[in-house]
Amino acid sequence: MSDTSISASTRRGSTDSRARAHERAHRSWEQGVKYAQQADWQRAETSFLAAVEGSPDDSLFLLNLAHSRMKLGSLDQALAHAMAVLAQDPANQVGRDLAAACLKQQNRYQECAALWQQVPAEVPLTADYYRNLAEALALAGHHQQAIVALFEVLGRKMDDALSYYRLAVSFDALGRKQEATECCRTALVLGLGTEGDLMAQALLTYIERELCRWEHAGDDLATLRRMAADLSPDASVWTGVFAHVTMTDDPREHLHVARSCARFAARGVEAFERLSPRPLGNRLHVGFVSNDLHQHATAHLMAEVFEQFDPGSFEVTLYSHGADDGSSMRQRLQRSTARFVDVAMMSDREVARRIRADGIEVLVDLKGHTKNNRLGIFAYRPAPVQASFLGFPGTTGADYIDYFIGDPIVSPFEHESHYTEKLALLPRCYQPNDRQRPMPAHCTREEVGLPAEALVLCGFNQPFKLSPEVFDVWCRLLDRLPDAVLWLLQWNDQAPAQLRAQAEARGIPASRLVFAPRVPTQQHMARMALADLFIDTWPCNGHTTASDALWAGVPVITYSGQSFASRVAASLLDAVGLQDLCTDTLRGYEDKVVALARDIGRRQVLRDQLVRARDTASLFDSAGFTADFGDLLRRMAEQWSRGLIPCHIADR
Repeated sequence: MSDTSISASTRRGSTDSRARAHERAHRSWEQGVKYAQQADWQRAETSFLAAVEGSPDDSLFLLNLAHSRMKLGSLDQALAHAMAVLAQDPANQVGRDLAAACLKQQNRYQECAALWQQVPAEVPLTADYYRNLAEALALAGHHQQAIVALFEVLGRKMDDALSYYRLAVSFDALGRKQEATECCRTALVLGLGTEGDLMAQALLTYIERELCRWEHAGDDLATLRRMAADLSPDASVWTGVFAHVTMTDDPREHLHVARSCARFAARGVEAFERLSPRPLGNRLHVGFVSNDLHQHATAHLMAEVFEQFDPGSFEVTLYSHGADDGSSMRQRLQRSTARFVDVAMMSDREVARRIRADGIEVLVDLKGHTKNNRLGIFAYRPAPVQASFLGFPGTTGADYIDYFIGDPIVSPFEHESHYTEKLALLPRCYQPNDRQRPMPAHCTREEVGLPAEALVLCGFNQPFKLSPEVFDVWCRLLDRLPDAVLWLLQWNDQAPAQLRAQAEARGIPASRLVFAPRVPTQQHMARMALADLFIDTWPCNGHTTASDALWAGVPVITYSGQSFASRVAASLLDAVGLQDLCTDTLRGYEDKVVALARDIGRRQVLRDQLVRARDTASLFDSAGFTADFGDLLRRMAEQWSRGLIPCHIADR
């Protein structure tokens, strides 16, 4: 037999072999499709893997394997298969969709945006394409580019309500709040459906409050509350829970919308198998999850707590899913514990797997229903005991969060019906404070634009906490105290003009409002000490801002209500021994401000007491707080270790 005939025979045999292999691969693929239709993704993966092994270059088989592995949470593998298809065929739309979905689940938004930008020139750029590109750009923080992409969507489909809503989000992120409200209203007119309309209405109502534009404030808030009330008891819909909590004092409403959002965060999640109870070791393994482990108010409050944990009794792990801003606070937090884990580029499931592998016994969420939360991590039930603390002033509404950590004032047991969690109450104010925060440095009123001899009423809370009702009282105070000025923070460029106009409409000259620009923390603390009184907002009090005022030696007058957010300042005042500066009526609030404004001697006594409180009050006792906090965490864990269900926990 000649070499040529041998070669030809080999080729024929090789071709036949490939054909048989492909036929076997096709049968494996067909079997995989049947399993996929039954949502049996484990068996589907096995079948699709066999298909790919039999025919490695077949894009159909690769895409099905990618899809099954994505369903199983093996995102890196799924992404690799999808990218292999794109390497063969850059125009493959299914491959690009799958790759983008994997990157999005892992929060790799920069790469996701780049993937959409790499579409070959011959591929038609549809409204769907620009919608996907805009979403990725916005999630990556490139809001200006996202706006350009969204206008491309509207150029092809000008009645696309979702694009108007997303324009509102990006305009808001860029501080262009006027445009944001207009886009929200357009989205609502076009209609986003029941679920989307609630989302857009929450954003609109919140931004209008940030701008202090109150012409439609009552109607907007009433619409939001009506839409929330219309949610079914088992709804699974996202909305701006923070807007409800900060603008209303109705804990039942807060619970209703929180439950809906908690279900939404857990959609599609299959929780891990629950861990069986076991005896606790000498060291309790505690994890904290947050987006704010950098230059942020939450980090400033928690930093010293992390540092004060006894390493012989606690092994603390910080799971950061936020940005590394390179700040000194970020570096401090990284030094504060034995383990600091950056999980920003991991999916919720991947983070949950890491937490389970780390052996965390008590997992604490520091975000709740605030921006960039990752409640989905907790829905997997990675730890046997899970708790909510500090970041959000109210219930998560989640059946996968066992405990809500508060205190007897902000979350008393008589309010237990406001929470899905069991209440774990500290024996002191729930809010930790950092004794390493800067002391108020010397500063003069002239340096910050304040009249030298005026009575300065400080209202440094963010403008979304202001309402026509709050401003009515503040203007009455200015009317009763002709020598007073109202000192406000300039959080955005639009609010000052609105507030000056509102003051004029209430008979108060605009000149009696003084606005302070945003400055670094040390300068802010120095100037805050120049105020005579800090006048609080409701139904959302000052939280970190109020404790800053007390640290600066400025008496705080507050009006407390029924919700957690409306009772924080009362707890802070109790922790510095100034309970009598809290009232439960608006008349009492107003009269107390006036009485103190007219009594310079009493104000000085209070200032002196607050200066001493830096060294003596429980509010600023970081070591004592951490000991109590650690004891509470251990008691939660002990309840589980004994095989008992979560229960309310209070001081021993």
